[in-house]
Amino acid sequence: MGQWLIWTGRVAGLAGVAASGCAVVLRATGSHYLAGMQLGTLLNAGVAAMVMGALAYAAAIAERGERG
Repeated sequence: MGQWLIWTGRVAGLAGVAASGCAVVLRATGSHYLAGMQLGTLLNAGVAAMVMGALAYAAAIAERGERG
């Protein structure tokens, strides 16, 4: 289970960084929308993905601590 949580954290974190970075770069160029979706929504989704990644890492650490 620990390996699954670590990989979930990695994938979610990378997806979050990519989504947030994309939103920031596009907003810096003056765009407000990407394919009909507001860039603020994309930024929020990226932040949520990074939080999910951090929580998955925390769960992996907590699980490892239970085993000793």
